[in-house]
Amino acid sequence: MNIEQFYPLFLQANKVTIDSRKIEKNDIFFAFSGDNFNAATLAEKAVTDGALSVIVEDKDFEDTTKNIFHVPSTLEFLQTLAIYHRNQLSIPIIGLTGSNGKTTTKELIHAVLSEKYNIQYTFGNLNNHIGVPLTILSIKPDHEMAVIEMGANHQKEIELLCSISKPDYGYITNFGKAHLEGFGGFEGVIKGKSELYDYLKAFNKTIVVNENDEIQVSKTENYKERITFGKTNSDYYFEAYSQDHCVGLVYQNTHALSKLTGNYNFTNLCAAVSLGLHFGIDVEKIKHAIEEYTPTNMRSQIVKKEGRTLVLDTYNANPSSMIASLHNFITFEGSKSIIIGDMLELGEESEAEHQNILKQAIDLGFDEIITVGGNFKKINESTLAFENTQQLIEHLKQNKIQFENILLKASRGISLEKALDFI
Repeated sequence: MNIEQFYPLFLQANKVTIDSRKIEKNDIFFAFSGDNFNAATLAEKAVTDGALSVIVEDKDFEDTTKNIFHVPSTLEFLQTLAIYHRNQLSIPIIGLTGSNGKTTTKELIHAVLSEKYNIQYTFGNLNNHIGVPLTILSIKPDHEMAVIEMGANHQKEIELLCSISKPDYGYITNFGKAHLEGFGGFEGVIKGKSELYDYLKAFNKTIVVNENDEIQVSKTENYKERITFGKTNSDYYFEAYSQDHCVGLVYQNTHALSKLTGNYNFTNLCAAVSLGLHFGIDVEKIKHAIEEYTPTNMRSQIVKKEGRTLVLDTYNANPSSMIASLHNFITFEGSKSIIIGDMLELGEESEAEHQNILKQAIDLGFDEIITVGGNFKKINESTLAFENTQQLIEHLKQNKIQFENILLKASRGISLEKALDFI
């Protein structure tokens, strides 16, 4: 089975899935196997459940009469199919990466562009070598544009994702201390994320640039195909303003206040609005999109509970985003408690980075500091420290937090959001 032969069958499909539990009529099921499980054993059941076709790696389960096809690698076939489909598309595709703020920026861009266009975009956090092909394959004939989030934790990953998604526009939110272990340090982060710039330059595509970011400016100087924001002489200039802990922006006397907390979200708003203006969306419609967007993904999310204000930011954490969160939270009026969890994938710099965060938290003078995770516990001798979230929950069952404002911030692996019901 080759791509050219299979593509007409793909065009008849409802969607492509890798989850056997979510198969619906006319889906194509890619049977991804793990170390201890052969997903090809589910092929017959998938067809019974309504699958139009199944792709398997195990030759023994091939049955072409039932559209069960064998390929040497389900992953390579998925990626190659995505590339082939991408080559048939003529719509603009916006590629997005960065150390912090990718998902929030993607959702803001989607919200803004949806005021005028039918947009497909990365769902949730499906931003890797499997998620990006799945998103590309979800683009239908009625879609007018797509926003593709690209995540990476090592060199050459963004390069691969660009070769699949082939973006026409690209934006790097920032370069921060994330995935230091995989990238080999901060310079490795810059090099890895800049693979998006390399692709866009090679094909004369458009780069969105925050001109207040020195790295973005230096990496794109003398490149002509740019959309810029940040300076008064940029293509678009915005002023920041805030109200009730939420961040907003002002453009040509139009004020748009989001439901996001944190000044660090200002540039995320700017990028989304810049693209909206570039694609001809009315300012009032952009304002509507910004003000209606409601974060529900544990990123800069404000939760009101029993008269207290909780900031839930537990989907990801690294030194850059942690510092930004702490400095934002200290500006809240009233008493403040912070619950901060381990930052993962920092490699040999982990201990030093956790020490720095704890010192900054202490120096900022929060009313209460609680840490969760082995990295913090190893260095934390002055505040409450728990090995994991379950230990924290047991503590909270007996000791209710009394402070008016509470911040929860940690890497996803800490699952700190599980403590929310006990606060």
